Amino acid sequence: MTNTPTHTGRTTRLLHAGAPDLRGGSGPVNVPVVRTSTVRFESSAAHAEHNHRRSAGERIATYGRHGLDTHRALEDAVTALEGGHRAFLAPSGLSAITLVLLALLAPGDHALVADSVYSPVRRVDDTLLQRLGITLEYFSPSRDDLAARIRPNTRLIYLESPSSLLYEVLDLPALGAIARAHGIPVAIDNTWSGGWFHQPLALGANISIHASTKYICGHSDVMQGIVVTDSAELSGKIATAHEALGLTVGADDAYLALRGLRTLPVRLAQHQRHATQVAQWLLEQPQVGRVFYPALPSDPGHALWKRDFSGANGLVSFAFEDAIDARGAEAFVDALRFFAIGASWGGYESLALVAARDRVREHSFWSGTQPVVRLHVGLEEPQDLIADLGQAFARVEERSSIAVEPPFDKLRANGLSTVRPEPVEG
Repeated sequence: MTNTPTHTGRTTRLLHAGAPDLRGGSGPVNVPVVRTSTVRFESSAAHAEHNHRRSAGERIATYGRHGLDTHRALEDAVTALEGGHRAFLAPSGLSAITLVLLALLAPGDHALVADSVYSPVRRVDDTLLQRLGITLEYFSPSRDDLAARIRPNTRLIYLESPSSLLYEVLDLPALGAIARAHGIPVAIDNTWSGGWFHQPLALGANISIHASTKYICGHSDVMQGIVVTDSAELSGKIATAHEALGLTVGADDAYLALRGLRTLPVRLAQHQRHATQVAQWLLEQPQVGRVFYPALPSDPGHALWKRDFSGANGLVSFAFEDAIDARGAEAFVDALRFFAIGASWGGYESLALVAARDRVREHSFWSGTQPVVRLHVGLEEPQDLIADLGQAFARVEERSSIAVEPPFDKLRANGLSTVRPEPVEG
């Protein structure tokens, strides 16, 4: 692989990191897909030497699970993107998160977790970590005193910024300074920025985690996670757990992620332009009570976002005003034509989803009770997306006006019934 000078611009480094070298006089632009389950050796001595080098921490394959050229190229590129020490590939974003938790926490340990993290983290806690005697304590980064919550057995602080669903922006330098003073590593989910708009390892985090399924891959065709560390010590701990868990990704998926990574800056710039237009338009709609998008000056996290981020992505959430209930929110999403209903994001396509109320309640920094819809604004023409949202709001308005007078009241007014029906359970 080629070595890219560190004094070049970030886009240049990203495009050239992990590229094939030309020491043979020529070579392909893209790293070939190397698929294998077995690595062959010319002799027993070579086999023993490779195993020794791997045991010493060198990134060298003695078996297909360890990855070969395609995997190394992706690891090198993401390490360069994050300014880290080493990257590790996992089959999904959640498996990357679980890898970090299992690598750094042991029975009897305590970890502090921001309460607005990706919700499946709580499922890992409930179904796995608690059985292992590991305690996760959830806290509000914006309201709680982090230092006061640290215990003698606290071994990790786990964050996500901006947060899942409502995009709470955390003061990572301040939180990182507290953690550093107590000798505790900080891991952060950096999926929102794709590693491009935010550099958490330079701002106080020690581990950056990605669901590369999202913006790094960018085409909704890969499941993958990536962990990036900032030091040899943490790399060693993650490597040990990574090996023990048998985590690996297919060479084709590594190739697709690397291909997506090369266009990450231009795709994210387009997502931001479109999402900003949609967010600004939503602010003006009477059915909208609150818009969640850190790039808006009205967003509570805007100042921190402006200080620590260089851009925003395509995720925009909004809360309806009080008169619209959960069924109205579902009717809104069902009426959309260009926004498909789907739980993921980060691809070229636009998506919409009504946020589960239980998930929204986990975000203690917002106490609203209105239904929330999460939009992923894709690469379609923004005026088409705005027109689509407008017709969906009109459908909700029409539904609300029809529902003003319940059917039994109409019957009673006509003398056909004077008995109010019993409420239906559920």
